[in-house]
Amino acid sequence: MASIPQLILPTGHSIPQFGFGVFQIDCADTAASVRTALEAGYRHIDTAQMYGNEKEVGEGIAGSGVPRSEIFITTKLANDRHGYDSAITALDESLERLGTDHVDLYLIHWPLPRKNRYVQTWQAFEKLAADGRARSIGVSNFQPEQLDTLAKETDTLPAVNQIELHPALQQERLRAYHRAAGIVTEAWSPIAQGAVLDDRDIRELADKYDKTPAQVVLRWHIQLDNVVFPKSINASRVRENIDIFDFELDPGDMATIGTLDRGHRTGPDPDTFTG
Repeated sequence: MASIPQLILPTGHSIPQFGFGVFQIDCADTAASVRTALEAGYRHIDTAQMYGNEKEVGEGIAGSGVPRSEIFITTKLANDRHGYDSAITALDESLERLGTDHVDLYLIHWPLPRKNRYVQTWQAFEKLAADGRARSIGVSNFQPEQLDTLAKETDTLPAVNQIELHPALQQERLRAYHRAAGIVTEAWSPIAQGAVLDDRDIRELADKYDKTPAQVVLRWHIQLDNVVFPKSINASRVRENIDIFDFELDPGDMATIGTLDRGHRTGPDPDTFTG
């Protein structure tokens, strides 16, 4: 079983650096996929209210035989639940679906800057953290300007910012902000929905290390100190994805992947996305 590195959040809690994402996994497949991941050694499950499969995530965890205390659960606030009271109620509903009395990490899924309600929403998150219903709180898809606003207008910086991040979109400006502020970077779409796997340099590195292109990219994330959670409903692929802790990319190969940034997004632009 893989030994997954842990990062320490500003709250003092540890977060497994490698996890299992359930975005776009059908509800009918979610519980079995979560059990497969936990059997393979995953201990971090990343879901969201908008994914519509929190109940099945909870069922998969309950049926896995792995104690809840060993599993790090992340969920995210739905875009139509911004606002102080709504964000609190939304988490209570998530806890019921997940079958737990707390989540380890609760994220604002998108900042929705045109609606301009993320500050009061974050204040609700601070209350949930104080109450223990969310052991750590963070954000997703926030830009430096929005992080600055939270720093000025609230009492707590996010422990995490989950952003689109892969070799074709390396987000150095945001990652530098995170490093300076002590915010942990999480990467969604870590292999750009497969778009980077046919890159010549990635394939050459896969041959060099006798790994798959996906394993090379996921290892690159780990060595950048990103938290990463690929998803798959294929059991052999789930096990293959986590098999990245028996090799290390050398500095020259890390630098090679660093040249692949194209500013290419697979998802929406957070500055203009309206939910």
